[in-house]
Amino acid sequence: MRRILILGSTGSIGTQALEVIRAHPRRFEVVGLAAGSDAHALAAQAEQFQVEHTALGADEAEQLVRDVEADVVLNAITGSVGLGSTLAALKAGRTLALANKESLIVGGALVTSLAAPGQIVPVDSEHSAIAQCLRSGDRSEVRRLVVTASGGPFRGRTRAQMSAVTPAEALAHPTWDMGRMVTTNSATLVNKGLEVIEAHLLFDVDYDKIDVAVHPQSIVHSMVEFVDGSTVAQASPPDMRLPISMALDWPHRVGGVGVPLDWKTASTWSFEPLDDEAFPAVSLAKQVGRAGGTFPAVYNAANEQAVHAFHDGGLPFLGIVDTIARVIDAHDAPDDLTVESLTEAEDWARRTADALIAAG
Repeated sequence: MRRILILGSTGSIGTQALEVIRAHPRRFEVVGLAAGSDAHALAAQAEQFQVEHTALGADEAEQLVRDVEADVVLNAITGSVGLGSTLAALKAGRTLALANKESLIVGGALVTSLAAPGQIVPVDSEHSAIAQCLRSGDRSEVRRLVVTASGGPFRGRTRAQMSAVTPAEALAHPTWDMGRMVTTNSATLVNKGLEVIEAHLLFDVDYDKIDVAVHPQSIVHSMVEFVDGSTVAQASPPDMRLPISMALDWPHRVGGVGVPLDWKTASTWSFEPLDDEAFPAVSLAKQVGRAGGTFPAVYNAANEQAVHAFHDGGLPFLGIVDTIARVIDAHDAPDDLTVESLTEAEDWARRTADALIAAG
């Protein structure tokens, strides 16, 4: 039985993880729960799963990682505040089921240098798919990774056609039900840019060998192309409980988690190239990923400020990625990558983004 510590237990990933665990009581045991701010929901979860150890807020969550004996730490905290818990889990030798992509992207080499081979198991559906596909061949046989994207609610639109996009339109994702930040990031494709950086860090594949393909049906969650010309894809109906279950008990599969595809019903899957002119966030992410250091942290922090401003009426939709690019252009990265330098870079990026937005 695997002992599971869930950080971000009241969010979407956390609650679905608890669904998986509830359905498999002989396979998993919840030994700790941490939430961001919803103390009432956290208390209800703790009572239902008979959990003694709980925490509220990022700092308490990080301390919980240090104090509680667990086999797997599921980090589903939202935002770069999850970095401390990611580092703590790795230092403690726990398997890290990583849904908090920001901590890996922001932490970069700080995170990867701490991780033992196989210690980080991705929860994102795209990276879980890649991890599953990579079991089909040796790493030396990989030609490229293909990360799929639904294209969001504005797939097919030109840049000009997105000039008047409203917050309500940006939150109308065609496939996934997510929070405000992630859903908006999917509309701008910033989320896909972050996932490209994450794929590079997780699988040690050069950015020139990571492509994005638009797949509106969201059935093929990502693919791996091998040197012999074959491509292995992972396909399933969109349901986050499948990659969550894989991460909780990697590399084993948990029976009955998802509903398989219906091969008796006719269906069509389509794939399109990404329109980099309309959605420049991915190419910008590759730029900051190659630069490394504090640049990915600046990309992420500037985006968060821009998204908040967009929803508050202070920035147009296209201004989100434009603001990120302007902040990156102004960034002077420090020589050393430390937790302190990352924090300083993030604070600088937020202040700079706010100033640019206020100036118009």
